[in-house]
Amino acid sequence: QVQLVESGGGLVQAGGSLRLSCAASGRTFSSRAMGWFRQAPGKEREFLAAISWNGGSTAYAISVKGRFAISRDNAKNTVSLQMNSLKPEDTAVYYCAATQGGLESRIKTQYDVWGQGTQVTVSS
Repeated sequence: QVQLVESGGGLVQAGGSLRLSCAASGRTFSSRAMGWFRQAPGKEREFLAAISWNGGSTAYAISVKGRFAISRDNAKNTVSLQMNSLKPEDTAVYYCAATQGGLESRIKTQYDVWGQGTQVTVSS
């Protein structure tokens, strides 16, 4: 079983950048597609970005495409989310998640392992 721990959240001014990291334990990490989601207060958890098992394919939500970039390092069992040009509406708890399969997915229910989340706050 994979366990996930996010880090790198914090407070940043609008227009700034943050890099989130997700450390995975477990032998199956390198065979699983990974994703990043976020949830703001009173809102549904939404898809942001996903990456296939080998990093060869990615997918992004329209709201973050061109500003966020997902990457992974299977040798280090990590997946990252580089976030640039941050806006106040990006404020949320950010989660990384793992699918059971190897292909990236935008569908929340296809992810069976979730981290505890890390808070990102963007001030105006």
